[in-house]
Amino acid sequence: MRSLLAEIIDRTVQFQDFEVEHDFEQIGHKTMLLNARKMPLLGDTQMILLAIEDITEQKRLIHQEQLTRSAAESANRAKDEFLSTLSHELRQPLTAMIGWAKLLRTTKLDEAQIEQGLETIERNANMQAQLIEDILDLGRISRGTFRLNILEIKLAPIIGEVIEIVRLAAETKNIQLESRLSPSTLKVLADPTRLQQVISNLLSNAIKFTPTGGRIEIILEYINAQAQIQISDTGKGIHADFLPYVFDRFRQADGSHSRSNSGLGLGLSIVRDLVELHGGTVKAESLGEGQGATFTVRLPLQRDSEASSRLSALEPVDSVDKPEVPIGDIPSLQGVRVLVVDDEADIRELLTTMLKQCGVEVTAAQSTSEALSMLTANPEKYDVLLSDIGMPEQDGYALIRQVRALSPEAGGRIPAAAMTAYARDQDRQKAIAAGFQIHVAKPIDSSQLTRVVADLAGRAKNC
Repeated sequence: MRSLLAEIIDRTVQFQDFEVEHDFEQIGHKTMLLNARKMPLLGDTQMILLAIEDITEQKRLIHQEQLTRSAAESANRAKDEFLSTLSHELRQPLTAMIGWAKLLRTTKLDEAQIEQGLETIERNANMQAQLIEDILDLGRISRGTFRLNILEIKLAPIIGEVIEIVRLAAETKNIQLESRLSPSTLKVLADPTRLQQVISNLLSNAIKFTPTGGRIEIILEYINAQAQIQISDTGKGIHADFLPYVFDRFRQADGSHSRSNSGLGLGLSIVRDLVELHGGTVKAESLGEGQGATFTVRLPLQRDSEASSRLSALEPVDSVDKPEVPIGDIPSLQGVRVLVVDDEADIRELLTTMLKQCGVEVTAAQSTSEALSMLTANPEKYDVLLSDIGMPEQDGYALIRQVRALSPEAGGRIPAAAMTAYARDQDRQKAIAAGFQIHVAKPIDSSQLTRVVADLAGRAKNC
């Protein structure tokens, strides 16, 4: 301590009314930051009065505040970059859809051009729908409300189906797809739809980043009580600096406006989340840029004795908003009477056209009050109610509550589906609680619509 005071005095006598700061280590077994100031005295007495205080905690708090501010600024920049990218990714397919729709309406095109335009509109609409689904999946996972429909399955058929789905995209770039899938009878407990999503995301990613004439290899094998799926490509590879962050949300190796590949940077993040929800792991490896990449998914195998007990313990999940019925088993809708309620004229016309193609008798209403008037005036006229949720004045929840308050003779028990762009889990739960039997997230295609109506109407013959 004596040497400490001597050092402070030596430093302080050189200054007149200046603060000096210095780190003194290992004082009381801790690092201290001291502040010393020379205080002048009145009179002729030659003395130096030092005021010394420990400002270590003060400096720590200031440093912590700076770190917090820096983190907040970084988070805001990331949010702004994400919103900018989201806007770009939503506008790109809209440009193609709106452009081709106007061409088809205003220009005389030949049959090949019409087919090209329709294919482009459908492809871009599907891209936009998938983008929205990825964002919703991310929200469900973040909130802990994401649920799996667990079954006891073999992996080879699941992977094989995905390979066939992406094969056309690979052939378009002249990319060779090679697969070695072990035919083992071993099974895993998993959600087959979500595992297909994992494999599809990884294969689509490999195709995106593999140049024309490249090669992608898919291997399924069983090692040490685990199923191992490896997807390797000869693509652009992953820079060593980015490799630790490849599964992070909203992170992309190239986030510039000049990047050559589109996307929000959600695909690999969702892959990691889904694999971990299955009790597995996923790892990315690459020797560097231009040297390809390998993604390895490992899932735990289940012994027969464990499978039955785990299956009985797992709570099954409903098919999320989309009743699955094989195409050949769709019942006939001839003569089914449906009341469609939607404030958007385009949607009413679309649903009406889709349903009439299967022989449905359709009545359309543009508001809750109009629908209630139609239903109460002729309750025996309608077999099924299809209603939007987001409508002015009174929404779809208000409609179904008022319908359910009616007597059975007045139409209070009519089977009903909510067809809405509000597609979160809590939206589905709210719809079911309000009185709908089914919640269907828009957009909806013709086959899905007929399945919903057939399910509610209880029809049995093929359409």
